Amino acid sequence: MAKEKKKDGKESRYAYKKKSAWEILTKEQIKKAFAFSENYKKFLNEAKTERESINFIQNAAKKAKKKNFVNKDKEAAIIIPGKKPISDGLRIIISHIDSPRLDLKQVPIYEESSCNCALFETHYYGGIKKFHWVVIPLAIHGVVITKNGKKINFNIGEKETDPVFAVPDLLPHLSHKVQDEKKMDEAITGESLDIIIGSEPIKGDYSDKIKTAIVEKLFKDYGIIEEDFISAELEAVPAFKAKDLGFDLSMVAAYGQDDRVCAYSSLQAILNIEKPENTCVALFVDKEEIGSEGNTTAQVTAFLRTIIRQIDPKVDIDGIMLKSKVISADVNAAVTPNYTEVFELKNASTLGYGVVMSKFTGHGGKYNANDASAEYVGEIRNILNKNKIPWQTAELGKVDNGGGGTVAKYFSRLGMEVIDLGPAVMSMHATYEITSKVDVYSAYLAYKAFFKN
Repeated sequence: MAKEKKKDGKESRYAYKKKSAWEILTKEQIKKAFAFSENYKKFLNEAKTERESINFIQNAAKKAKKKNFVNKDKEAAIIIPGKKPISDGLRIIISHIDSPRLDLKQVPIYEESSCNCALFETHYYGGIKKFHWVVIPLAIHGVVITKNGKKINFNIGEKETDPVFAVPDLLPHLSHKVQDEKKMDEAITGESLDIIIGSEPIKGDYSDKIKTAIVEKLFKDYGIIEEDFISAELEAVPAFKAKDLGFDLSMVAAYGQDDRVCAYSSLQAILNIEKPENTCVALFVDKEEIGSEGNTTAQVTAFLRTIIRQIDPKVDIDGIMLKSKVISADVNAAVTPNYTEVFELKNASTLGYGVVMSKFTGHGGKYNANDASAEYVGEIRNILNKNKIPWQTAELGKVDNGGGGTVAKYFSRLGMEVIDLGPAVMSMHATYEITSKVDVYSAYLAYKAFFKN
């Protein structure tokens, strides 16, 4: 943080003023930030779902010869033993690897005779603006478990030679009464987010010739029958590639940066530390975007407890948790240029000002929030300042203007010290989110410094 200068040119040690990461980082560090983002973009392109993220993380851990654990292909942990006994507590960074998307329903395929198309029915996942998802190229990712128990992996729409899919929209010439006069969140309904998947009919005497043709093709190409979709997890995600944004190439635009920016940064941090003081854990969890409900989420401690027992079967797990310190690696909202009125600008995060420290999230009167203690905020602040890491502090919008939550509250319930720390993201939860390269790199530096104590 910069010291504010008085009129006579002398610095005041009492004033607080944000200073940008571009000023704090050295030229060499900025160069490293740009290089760091090249591999980050590759990760975003390879890991658009939670299963793909876990696969990437597991492969990276194995390559680096780091001890890792995987739970049901949707949750993972990497462990680095510390110099101190585990009874002295852990240093944990937890991030989530799921993002808003369109999930296929269990019985998804149907034919719409009025438009001569076959479509997939969807059920959106997480907090989305539904109008973002119409008429953009979509890819289908996920797994199908067939009738005989075989697992088939899907990834269609990412290669240049692959087809893409799309949710159709109504032309403006006809949308006046159906869409234009409605509230934005009512103009596109959840049930209307159906994806066009084909239009060529099969020859022969069939009632639904286009649907039948698609079902036949799926069986021919993948060995899938229609009933197999009941035991499938298929996700429609934007087919966009992660790209540099801006004439100066200073930003990254991509789908799923909330929260894969923190997952990638914390992954690289733990892969690049050796012999820390305390045992370090990088934890990657699923379903944060729908409240962390499920058996591979931050609410379920069985995975973490199992890991602790493997390190030391006789240890007091509750005692360890009381002594452990945690970073909930999650993003905050960057001030959006056309909508500054929803932000309290003194307490808002902006692109290019480093990693964001959020003492609390929640909504209204701090409901459903972890509120980090002053002592722990001071400790994290000291780590960042000591290591000359760019940082800023923020809350999510004006009081009573909305809000949001993270996994921090679930770990604080275990008696751990927890704080949210991650980059600012513009257009959060959109199909194409924006981050600053210096913020992404600042997050990596912050996570690495935390692990090193």
